[in-house]
Amino acid sequence: MKTWISCVCVLLSGIVGLVSTSTAQTLRVEGGRITGTRQGNVRSYKGIPFAAPPVGNLRWKAPQPVLPWKGVRTCTTFGPSPMQPSPVPFSMWSQEFLIPKEPISEDCLYLNVWTAARKDEKRPVLVWIYGGGFSGGGSAVPIYDGTAMAAKGIVFVSFNYRVGPFGFFAHPELTQESGHHASGNYGLMDQIAALRWVQKNIAAFGGDPTNVTIAGQSAGSMSVNSLVASPLARHLFHKAIAESGASFARPLANLKTAEESGVHAMHTLGAASLAELRRKPATDIQRMATAVRGPIVDGYILPETIAQLFAAGKQNPVVLLTGWNQEEGLLQSPLKTAEMYRQYLQQQYGSEATSLLAFYPAHTEEQAVTSQYNLSRDLMFGIQNYAWAQMQSQQGQPVYVYRFTRKVPGTGEYAKYGAFHTGEVAYAYDNLKFIDRPWQQVDHELARIMSGYWLNFIKTGNPNGKGLPTWPVYENRSKSIMDLGDQVQTRPLPDAAALEFLYHLQKQN
Repeated sequence: MKTWISCVCVLLSGIVGLVSTSTAQTLRVEGGRITGTRQGNVRSYKGIPFAAPPVGNLRWKAPQPVLPWKGVRTCTTFGPSPMQPSPVPFSMWSQEFLIPKEPISEDCLYLNVWTAARKDEKRPVLVWIYGGGFSGGGSAVPIYDGTAMAAKGIVFVSFNYRVGPFGFFAHPELTQESGHHASGNYGLMDQIAALRWVQKNIAAFGGDPTNVTIAGQSAGSMSVNSLVASPLARHLFHKAIAESGASFARPLANLKTAEESGVHAMHTLGAASLAELRRKPATDIQRMATAVRGPIVDGYILPETIAQLFAAGKQNPVVLLTGWNQEEGLLQSPLKTAEMYRQYLQQQYGSEATSLLAFYPAHTEEQAVTSQYNLSRDLMFGIQNYAWAQMQSQQGQPVYVYRFTRKVPGTGEYAKYGAFHTGEVAYAYDNLKFIDRPWQQVDHELARIMSGYWLNFIKTGNPNGKGLPTWPVYENRSKSIMDLGDQVQTRPLPDAAALEFLYHLQKQN
């Protein structure tokens, strides 16, 4: 009897395994038919081409139509990540925050969809854009998995875009051949192409093309900011989530400056023409990375600076959820003494140094180090997203602002980083399970609340819902934000005066 029961249990466990992970239904998308994987009630389709491979003569060209395929394409693994140096853990980022080391390729324009919807449904759609300083990153990072959010009622999309010298290289010859007198923003063009693919194809996955939210973190958040600003992205999305990144107080390079950098970079590789440069191996092109900084004001994708486009009300109207983290100042090594820090401020800001020291003080050595990290945080992220929230509110468009303050648990080297840059992502998309950290009950509760806020916003444009603390709309006068930390609570933006001063100071410099 025991043997018979054991055999039945083995058989049943095998059946359950087949049900939980099996082949997903075949769908037709632009290019042909695809199949994927089913896990529980969520189907995933990974590595779907949304454009032709940008290689050979298509290097540094706008994304071209996807190449059709015959039969059913198996989409069960991520496509190659964009060309970049092989990633290794560094600073606060363990492997879970990085793309897999392989495959990495110039042939990288693939996207991924997670859905639990029937084809005849119209579920809200989230399109995720990764960070990486516009020089690295990819959609295959573990914490970007869309299973948890798809199971809660949305269709989750992520995609790759070209980075580094493959995504943001400008050159006079490229400008001349483009047909629109611009070059350099190929990574943004990839993002727009992916959003157009969503508009054409997402209904096959049960997604609603009239209810699309774009979301990103760091360079992904800067990308969201650029897409909201760009006239070429009009009508491709309706809401935006911007986590730690925008381009208001840090102006982007213009086309002429980027072209000059491109000419110099081409000469360093010994290439005499664009055609010769296109024939060079991708590993050689990667050597030009130091000459490429990311998006530029090219006159086409971004016809003016982002600040100018927003000030004139030319941006695409969206409801916005935005914020930044408490301890995401990125410094290689702070100045070691308070006196050195005070001297640095004097050299950089002259007569404004005294006012800055009131906001970022240096009465002790320890305080000076903390102030340097806070100043770094606010220059890179705080004033950018603060300025966006202020402008959004002034123009009468709803915006919800957060500050992520939970000190992410860690052991060894990772214990010291606190609420670090990128730390909020796994909470927001309910993906703590992908990170090997000593999670506590407060972390799981915060992930439940944050993913609930994000989910409600993706569905309705309002993060509030049953079982969640009330999150007020941000207003310029009260400046109420949501503190996402050990306790989730509303409070006035604590450093609003510092951010206001620093933002106007940066605009003047």
